[in-house]
Amino acid sequence: MTHSGIGRHQTRRVLVGGIAIGGGAPIVIQSMTNTDTADAEGTARQVYELARAGSELVRITVNTSEAAAQVPHIRKLLDEMGCDVPLIGDFHYNGHRLLTEYPECAQALAKYRINPGNVGKNRKGEDQFAVMIAVAKQYDKPVRIGVNWGSLDQDIVVRMMDENAKLPQPRDVREVTREALIVSALDSAKRAEELGLPRERIVLSCKVSEVQDLIAVYRELAKRCDYALHLGLTEAGMGSKGIVASTAALAVLLQQGIGDTIRVSLTPAPGGARTEEVVVAQEIVQTMGLRSFTPMVTACPGCGRTTSTVFQELAQHIQNYLRAQMPTWREQYSGVEEMTVAVMGCIVNGPGESKMANIGISLPGTGESPAAPVYVDGEKTVTLRGDHIAEEFTQIVNEYVARKYVRK
Repeated sequence: MTHSGIGRHQTRRVLVGGIAIGGGAPIVIQSMTNTDTADAEGTARQVYELARAGSELVRITVNTSEAAAQVPHIRKLLDEMGCDVPLIGDFHYNGHRLLTEYPECAQALAKYRINPGNVGKNRKGEDQFAVMIAVAKQYDKPVRIGVNWGSLDQDIVVRMMDENAKLPQPRDVREVTREALIVSALDSAKRAEELGLPRERIVLSCKVSEVQDLIAVYRELAKRCDYALHLGLTEAGMGSKGIVASTAALAVLLQQGIGDTIRVSLTPAPGGARTEEVVVAQEIVQTMGLRSFTPMVTACPGCGRTTSTVFQELAQHIQNYLRAQMPTWREQYSGVEEMTVAVMGCIVNGPGESKMANIGISLPGTGESPAAPVYVDGEKTVTLRGDHIAEEFTQIVNEYVARKYVRK
């Protein structure tokens, strides 16, 4: 599903392990593990969980010799699980050494992430950057040149601040810092091309942690280049703050057609699921009408007519069930990700919303014995009563999927 009202910024297409980024391809969802990559089994399990949740690319930290040595084993474990999700290596400081000393790691990864601010200083940094680009060329790997607000090359910042101070009307410091991010990314991409890496193997990102800064940076970046663009609000935070901030920033840019792949950088709650960031990223894209990933549930917020918790519990049950089933349905049926389900709490909007969904159920409201009409493709088919409404409605959903969608 694509929203016809959103024109996409034209960028070059980059292939990452068979996944297309940019060039009009659907927006790609990606995520990153938080395991110690030296723990191959633990990392492979988390990659598998992220991929099963819907992450189409997964980035892993490659920061030590022990981690680099385990990357081929992680790839092998994933292949044995039947998980072909491409792996991206996240390199800082010592990537040039790890990629050359561990060629099997370099081959097993589908893309390398290079942070220009952490490659090294002056001539040393130029040489180390060149080594990483040479490895990418050797193994036909794309790279993401990922500039970050928190690790921006200070030489660039100081130079641009000095130049700004000499202007008759100096610009705001924040504006200069935004410009430094863009210059760092574009100059590094230009250098990669000069070293022989094709433009079709370069993805750019300029990540910051403030919504308005991200919007301003990417608007300007999109004006100046046709590289594929990776979006993400870095260090977005945890809970509702991280979700709201990421949504506010990414939605504005995506609505303007800017962005080819996204990651939502949420801080998990202690013991929380890493997959939450995948769910949020999918829901941002899907609720905007740009892609469909999993059946969506429409549910009313409740009011004085719905003081019981029946419809809330039913909505939660159905939403959790649909997402849990989607990895299996994705393999079995075509188009099921576009199904809509309505779970409504009373008679005011319940029947109408239920008729508009593929499948809808409308509970009657407060103080009554539950009697819930079910609508399938706009037609009332049955009224559910009693203590097993959730189970019976779930069965109706299963039967609808099996009947409606074409088996692969």
